[in-house]
Amino acid sequence: MEQTVEQKLKALWAWQSVQTQIDKIRQVRGELPIEVADLEDEIAGLDTRIEKIRNELDELEDSIVKRKNMIKDSQTAIKKYEAQLNEVKNNREYDAISKEIEIQGLEIQVCEKRIREAEFEIKNKTESYDATLKNVEFSKGELDAKKQELDTITSETQKEEDQLLAEAQAAEKNIEDRLLKVTNKLRNSFRNGLAVVFIERDSCSGCHNKIPPQLQSEIRQRKKIIICEHCGRILVDEEIANGEG
Repeated sequence: MEQTVEQKLKALWAWQSVQTQIDKIRQVRGELPIEVADLEDEIAGLDTRIEKIRNELDELEDSIVKRKNMIKDSQTAIKKYEAQLNEVKNNREYDAISKEIEIQGLEIQVCEKRIREAEFEIKNKTESYDATLKNVEFSKGELDAKKQELDTITSETQKEEDQLLAEAQAAEKNIEDRLLKVTNKLRNSFRNGLAVVFIERDSCSGCHNKIPPQLQSEIRQRKKIIICEHCGRILVDEEIANGEG
C-alpha cells in the first residue's frame, strides 16, 4: 500500500532523529579518527623514506669499496710500469710508459675525489636517516596515544552506535528509495547532517529563517512534502518532531 504524505514525513523524521543521535556519538570522537589515519599515512611515508635512504647509503658504501679497489688496481699498475721504466730501450717506450703512469695517477685522484664526495653524502644522509627515525618514533608514540584514546571512546559508545545503526536501517525501509536517495544527498550537503527539520518559533530549525504563515499552515496540513525556501531542507511540523502527531 502506498504511503500517505503524513506517513512519509513521519518516516523521514524518525530516520533523521536516529541519524542525529549517531552524529552526536561520532562527534564525541571529534577529529580522532582523521588524526589516527593521518598519523598512519605519515608513518608509512617516513618508513618509505627510511628505506630509500638506507638503499642510497648501501649504494654509496658499495661505490666507496669499488673506488678503493680501483685505487689498488691503479697502484699495482703504477708499480708494474715503474719497473718497466728500468728496462726501456728508447725514449718512445719511456714516454709511453710514463703516460700510462700519469693516467693511473689521475685515475687515483678521480677515485679519491669520488670517495670524499661519497663520504660527505653518507654523512648527510646518515643525519637525515637518524632524524627520520626519531620522527617515526615520535609519530608512533603519538599514534599509540591517539589510538588508545579513540579505542576508549569507541568502546564506551560502540554498543549504542550499533543499536542506532540498526534502527537507522529499519527506518530506511519505511522510506521509498527515491525519497531516501534525495534525503541522503541533502543530509550530506550540510555539515550538521540535518536534512529533515521542524518549525521552531515560526522559523526553520535548520537555517533559522522565518517561515511565512501560509507555508506553516501547509506544513501542518501534511498534504505534501515541503522544503525550506532558504536552505532546501524538508520541513515537518512541531507535533511530528515531538512525536505527538
